[in-house]
Amino acid sequence: MKRLLTLLLLCAAPVQAQDDPGNGVSLEIENVDGVATGAGAILRGLDKVNAEFQDIEILNGTSVRYERLVIDLGECRYPENNPAGDAYAFLTIRDQGAAEPVFQGWMLASSPALNALDHSRYDVWVLRCKTS
Repeated sequence: MKRLLTLLLLCAAPVQAQDDPGNGVSLEIENVDGVATGAGAILRGLDKVNAEFQDIEILNGTSVRYERLVIDLGECRYPENNPAGDAYAFLTIRDQGAAEPVFQGWMLASSPALNALDHSRYDVWVLRCKTS
């Protein structure tokens, strides 16, 4: 439980306000000790009707299509000492033709059920970050 709480605290990087003469205040994300940002993520998608799965590679800031879903990856982060097991990614997942996302938030590789996609046909979860 302590490990999970530590990981959840790391998900929200500290933000520091700085003076900006043009617009008043700008925000800058600080580096969190021991946490690295991967180049992208490896996700796994499962079609629950056909029982078929597919590994999905996606880069930070890009979108990929999996069946009827469009998956956007904000970024993937991982503890420097455990890139495979404790990776977490900020995902926005939309169903084709739907205006609102079916999922938006941080998904953790070590605890996929903690914050999971709730879709009638598809499951998507994080496997690990791409480190190179």
